[in-house]
Parts: sequence; C-alpha cells; structure tokens
Amino acid sequence: MTKQILKLSNNAALRIKEILSKAEKSAIGVRVGVRSGGCAGMSYVMEYANDIKPNEEVIEDRGVKVLIDPKAIIYLLGTEMDFKKDKFSSQFIFKNPNETERCGCGESFKV
Repeated sequence: MTKQILKLSNNAALRIKEILSKAEKSAIGVRVGVRSGGCAGMSYVMEYANDIKPNEEVIEDRGVKVLIDPKAIIYLLGTEMDFKKDKFSSQFIFKNPNETERCGCGESFKV
C-alpha cells in the first residue's frame, strides 16, 4: 500500500472550503508546494489552483481538492495538513514526518 502524500484534518478541510467559497469562480482547489527560503531552508507555499498542471498529484479529501506540485511530493509524503486558530492568529500547520528541523517561528523547515 502506498503512503498518501497529504492528508487533511477536518479543520483544514473546513478552512479550505471557506477560502474557496470566497475565491474567484475559476478556483478548483488549492495548490501546495515547497520553495527554498526561510531560516531553516524550505517553506510551504499555498495558492489557489485554477487548473491542474502536468504531473501534479490531485488529492480529494473531505470534499476539497488539493493539488501537489510535483517537485514537492518527495518533501510532503505522509504529511497531515491542519488549521489552527487561536486568540491572536490563524494558520495552516503542516505535520510533516520528513522534517528533521524547524525554525523557531515555524515558517520554514529542513528535511
């Protein structure tokens, strides 16, 4: 059995549905990727997805569509995406078993 690249928590799925309900009608889901940067070397990137690009993985979970940038698959394998809201902030949290280090502010990671 292959490991799912990305799983969504209930909170993450609800927040994505909320975001998409306010997006342009052309948005079909959200795209998740990683890029170089941050104090630990890599950071997560999210954006609206209006189409499916070649070689992207498409994950449909809890009623939402998440597209995974093919260059990010190796870094995200087995990750759970959650959404956390508290008194002062709200943010998506990536619980990634591939991380070996995370910066103090939580914005970047290393594998």
